[in-house]
Amino acid sequence: MATCPRCLGPLTEHHRCPSSRFRRFKDALLWPLGGGAAGALAPLLADERPSAALVLAAAALGAVLAKAVREAIVPRV
Repeated sequence: MATCPRCLGPLTEHHRCPSSRFRRFKDALLWPLGGGAAGALAPLLADERPSAALVLAAAALGAVLAKAVREAIVPRV
C-alpha cells in the first residue's frame, strides 16, 4: 500500500492529512473547557449556594462528557 509523503499515513481513496498542531491543540482544549464550564454552571443554576466539591465534580463530568461527545460526533481522519 502506498504511503503519503507528508504524513506517512496510508494513501486511501479519501485520504486527508491530519491537521496542524495548533488546530489539534485547540480542538483538544476547547471541547473539554466548554463542557467543564457548562458542567460548573449546572449546579449554580439548580442551587443558590452549591458546595465547591459539587461544582468541581460537575465541571469534571461535563469536560469528560464533552470530550466523549466530540469523539463520537467528529469523524476521525
